[in-house]
Amino acid sequence: MKRDITQRLKDEHQLILRMLALLEQNAKRTEEGTFKNYQFYLDGVDFIRNYADRFHHAKEEDVLFEALVTNGMPRANSPVAAMLMEHDLGRAFVKGMEEAATRAINGEAEQEEAIVANARGYLELLRDHIAKEDDILYPLAERVLPEEMRENIVAGYRTAEEKSEAGFEAHYKSVVEKYEAEG
Repeated sequence: MKRDITQRLKDEHQLILRMLALLEQNAKRTEEGTFKNYQFYLDGVDFIRNYADRFHHAKEEDVLFEALVTNGMPRANSPVAAMLMEHDLGRAFVKGMEEAATRAINGEAEQEEAIVANARGYLELLRDHIAKEDDILYPLAERVLPEEMRENIVAGYRTAEEKSEAGFEAHYKSVVEKYEAEG
């Protein structure tokens, strides 16, 4: 039996999807004028940048995707290239959401449309992106990556995780849980 190299990433997707559900719920409420907690969006940006991007995407980009390329998948015009492009597109939505939420916190009016558009752009992109990874790319990786590469992949994940401070994952889980509890 081959060692599983994608379950950890799928598990991380579950927490990211919970944050996306909060973004969706609060973007709708912001659009309706019933949600003015702009700090939520900055907390969402912090979650996305640190948990989804620095922690999770780093494992994908620097470990799993590199293993796929090393194993023969082309770097360009491939599933890896498409996933990297979507990671970059997501970063642009996050930057837009951060800028609009910061302006709103600083008292600038009429920022809701930009906050909502960037939040929705990000969450729609990332839901589709996660589905492609979970349903297509990860099963492909499980099929094509040989056993002799798997220990290094798992070690690469561990190394990436060790770069985070103690309590890192628990902190971001508690951020999501806090906003879920607020409804």
